[in-house]
Amino acid sequence: MIKELEIKLLPSEVENDSLIRQRAIQKSRLKDVSDVRIIRRSIDARGNRPFFRIRVAVYAGEQYQAEAAILEQFEPVDEARPVIIVGAGPAGYFAALELIELGLKPIIFDRGKDVRTRRRDLRAIQQFGEVNPHSNYCFGEGGAGTYSDGKLYTRSHKRGNIYKALKLLVEHGAVSDILVDAHPHIGSNKLPKVVANIRETILKYGGEIHFDSQVTDFILQDSEIKGVIVNDRDEHMADAVILATGHSARDIYYLLHQKHLKIEAKPFALGVRIEHPQPLIDKIQYNQSPREAALPASSYKLACQVKGRGVFSFCMCPGGLVVPAATAPGEIVVNGMSMSRRDSPYANSGTVVSVELEDLQPYQKHGVFAGLIFQQSVEQAMFSFGDGSQKAPAQRLPDFVNKKISNTLPGTSYIPGLIAAPLHELLPKGIYMRLQEGVREFGKKMKGYYTEEANVIGTESRTSAPVRIPRDRETYMHEDAKGLFPAGEGAGYAGGIISAAMDGQNVARAVARYYQNKSAVI
Repeated sequence: MIKELEIKLLPSEVENDSLIRQRAIQKSRLKDVSDVRIIRRSIDARGNRPFFRIRVAVYAGEQYQAEAAILEQFEPVDEARPVIIVGAGPAGYFAALELIELGLKPIIFDRGKDVRTRRRDLRAIQQFGEVNPHSNYCFGEGGAGTYSDGKLYTRSHKRGNIYKALKLLVEHGAVSDILVDAHPHIGSNKLPKVVANIRETILKYGGEIHFDSQVTDFILQDSEIKGVIVNDRDEHMADAVILATGHSARDIYYLLHQKHLKIEAKPFALGVRIEHPQPLIDKIQYNQSPREAALPASSYKLACQVKGRGVFSFCMCPGGLVVPAATAPGEIVVNGMSMSRRDSPYANSGTVVSVELEDLQPYQKHGVFAGLIFQQSVEQAMFSFGDGSQKAPAQRLPDFVNKKISNTLPGTSYIPGLIAAPLHELLPKGIYMRLQEGVREFGKKMKGYYTEEANVIGTESRTSAPVRIPRDRETYMHEDAKGLFPAGEGAGYAGGIISAAMDGQNVARAVARYYQNKSAVI
């Protein structure tokens, strides 16, 4: 039989496999135990001292049977029917893996570079303020997630098979801990290798991947997709195109609009990134400083309502770094990332305000692009205050609330550097006012959060796409173009690595059904 139960362990005990086995057997009261497997692990820090909750499965009278690898089911697709995928982020790559499993050939085009070559452009933006509009923290192999932490937590449990997505990551080199951790995380130092391994799998089984290949047009015939044009010159034909370009590929939205393919404005969020010393967050959350060695850097999640809009923390990076995430010259965008060990002395989190369509009245002349233009205008305002580099405007947290330019700024992980600025003037009034009240409220919820040791850095603006590419709920196809399948964050149907991966898988299955139906008609 198999019996599931929960045991509690101190941080110093959590890596002791023999102790876990002993405690589990004692609590199960089973005899002839053959194996004990951890199936869930989480931290409970609500009391005076944090501890781990470990859910285990105890096997008695039967053996644990390891699952077969998903990749063992793959077969070559060199001669199979082609499917074009635009974008090599999680939606695109996981769609490709699913297509191979279904016996279809993925052909991927990405405007950016492979994950290794891409590092040179990240260095250029970090150290020299040079933004390559095709290769940066958002564009390139692996998408925005590759170099922005690798957090894998998602609430999208009804949208797909989370376990399958995580297992594929493990089969491509991620640590197996992500299968059991409540808040799984790979780290921006390890995720590039995992992404490169996924590429090798796609190529091994007959898929194609083309970098430095920007899709600049769609080939349409009688409202059906027939292929794409790459780099303004090369035609590539296929009866299905998966559009997985991510939340920052603004040119794709304009192209769709130009081709009279419906897009629509959608709500998003915009604000700042707030950076604290990590020991301060540890003291608040764990009630200890320094924290015990076996405890990971602590995190937080905060939310409140201010004048009818949500104010909330987003993409919290414990032991992390703030990075420049602009995708074009003349804008300042910041994001957060962490290495696998999360050992930076700083913690940072996006702190943003919900932006609803009615908030965009001054931009209504731009139609469906109202949110995009609003987003862009804030990013450009942040840049215009500076010295032409990627130095980000910032204030100490109390100065931000009190509308005061800071005389000095605390230390930061942001390599390009910070410049003292009036964020209270650079941010739109409705955004600033709600952030002002929101962080005061957060200070009440987390004693010590509201401190002069915290930097408020502008601007966190790429939380999600301000545009949605509508698709049919059943077929996943765009209503104006048969064979065009919007997917992932850029289409407005995902928000993070795993949700984007699952959406890519769902869309790949929809493509397979579409091809089956076309074959049946023929």
